[in-house]
Amino acid sequence: MLSSKPVNQKAWWLVLPVVICVAFSAVLPLMTVVNYSLQDIFSPERRVFVGTEWFALVMRDDELHAALWRQLGFSLAVLTVEIPLGIMLALAMPAKGWKASAVLVMVALSLLIPWNVVGTIWQIYGRADIGLLGAMLQKMGFDYSYTGNATHAWLTVLSMDVWHWTPLVALLCFAGLRSIPAAYYQAARIDGASKFAIFRYIQLPKMRGVLMIAVLLRFMDSFMIYTEPFVLTGGGPGNSTTFLSQYLTQKAVGQFDLGPAAAFSLIYFLIILLLCFILYNWMQRVGTTDKEGAGHE
Repeated sequence: MLSSKPVNQKAWWLVLPVVICVAFSAVLPLMTVVNYSLQDIFSPERRVFVGTEWFALVMRDDELHAALWRQLGFSLAVLTVEIPLGIMLALAMPAKGWKASAVLVMVALSLLIPWNVVGTIWQIYGRADIGLLGAMLQKMGFDYSYTGNATHAWLTVLSMDVWHWTPLVALLCFAGLRSIPAAYYQAARIDGASKFAIFRYIQLPKMRGVLMIAVLLRFMDSFMIYTEPFVLTGGGPGNSTTFLSQYLTQKAVGQFDLGPAAAFSLIYFLIILLLCFILYNWMQRVGTTDKEGAGHE
């Protein structure tokens, strides 16, 4: 007869501080937003219950639809550029020695810069009168202006994000590459495998786990981008760089439409949650497929 293992209930007291912190930092603000989304607020003392009226109004908002498509296009462009670039940067980094340490520090420097400072740096960098990028493009004959041309503004914001966050992808890929046993490379050299074959059949499969994490992190972070484009372009020219987070801020702070802003923030939250769910299940399915394939071999 098997004896049941005693359970120490005192461990719940160790988790209690975390539960309290999450309740005050996430649950209570979320419930407040839900409350605001169901009311028309005239003043702290005057409010009228409107049900789902704000949700219906927000879902019919053409500006919201435009900001959503603009946001999806930007996030997909970020992944298209940063993931391959991060892989190439990780492959080019030295594997060991003092050079590896020095390169790791240099690559990670941009990650240490605050988001508002990044926007300010690129704001100066892109100016045609004092900025290196703007002045260089002007001398090359390009009529570059991130404040007057929508395409230039969008490409500048994309370049700024690539410069700021590609090192994160490179560091994750570098960690994945360092976890590959040296015996794999020795066997590949004995078989006469080319560099592309080593990347295709050894390095890329072993990096798949960290690549999925990189894709998830960068997609979610780019989908919530606010500070950098706000400092650089202010959302302009026009609405060319007004993404979802800035559109929400304009609703809540600029126009003081708390009801529609609260409803939109909940929809925004559900969109991010849905995309997280899809990407997480994709990551799980890829890992399961690899294990099943290894078991059949």
